[in-house]
Amino acid sequence: MNALNLARDIVDALEDKKGEDIVLMDIKEIASFTDYFVICTGTSDRMLDALANSAIDDIRKKHKRKGKKQGNSRDGWVVVDFGDVVVHLFSPDQRGYYQIEELWEEGKVLVRLQ
Repeated sequence: MNALNLARDIVDALEDKKGEDIVLMDIKEIASFTDYFVICTGTSDRMLDALANSAIDDIRKKHKRKGKKQGNSRDGWVVVDFGDVVVHLFSPDQRGYYQIEELWEEGKVLVRLQ
């Protein structure tokens, strides 16, 4: 299975659930622990949970892979780890605060959906 296909399917699942400002970053040249980051904003706690669950369910069905969910939507940051792809789901405030795209700016942005 191709990690990029996995990442693109995650982007599609997040887009279907109305995730905002979705970014797919290739970081395999600068990180040893994963190949891709998918970063997305959700406008409420409930939406962050729905985005995480949608990604987990969709990837389980399409790729037979389990994602490990960490974090609490009430804190504004949920991470879903699929191994080759790590998904970061943020509230608008937390995304602005952590500025994860800037921390990993050496990575290549492959997809950006507003």
